[in-house]
Amino acid sequence: MHVPAHFAAEESAVHDLLAQHGAADLVTATDQGLLSTLLPFVYDPEAGERGALLGHLARNNDQWRLPVLGEAMVIVRGPDAYVTPSWYASKAEHGRVVPTWNYVTAHVYGELTVHDDPAWVGSLVRRLTQRHEAGSPHPWSVDDAPEAFVAGQLRAIVGIELAISRVHAKFKLSQNRPEADLAGVIDGLAARGDAACAAAVRVNAPFARRP
Repeated sequence: MHVPAHFAAEESAVHDLLAQHGAADLVTATDQGLLSTLLPFVYDPEAGERGALLGHLARNNDQWRLPVLGEAMVIVRGPDAYVTPSWYASKAEHGRVVPTWNYVTAHVYGELTVHDDPAWVGSLVRRLTQRHEAGSPHPWSVDDAPEAFVAGQLRAIVGIELAISRVHAKFKLSQNRPEADLAGVIDGLAARGDAACAAAVRVNAPFARRP
């Protein structure tokens, strides 16, 4: 992934993206070609030297059975949005503006390990559930379901762990635009109802980092 200097992400921002994202794409190269599955992950920063992404695949999904050629990759995404040049102050000044797309993404590489172990998978499912149920007024728990039913569901999945070796992150959020254009992008996104992308642009704007 090409990452110009003004779109490079700080380590803390990458950590937050990995910790807060929802689902991501697991991509593996196999002797049958590239395979990809969208699935939720839990980020464990304490696992190994650089942390790990933990998830699970359906047992019937052949991706976990096929040996990975080299490293696996997980594509993590944050907010993204179309940006119209009509939001730029510079449009009225000289007109030399074009549309673009703002986005946040990280390509996470590492060695993939399969955990065909009900205890490991059960622990992961609890972590996933607790994380995504945390904001609910009546959070669902794995223990709310019958034990035999849960055991059957766990037998239908296998765990996977990506031990992170490197992360290429790109936060393309109009940082290359003049400050007046950036203000227009933030206001435009907010007015359109895209609060998440507006907040990402605001936090990552060069003027937000000034002392």
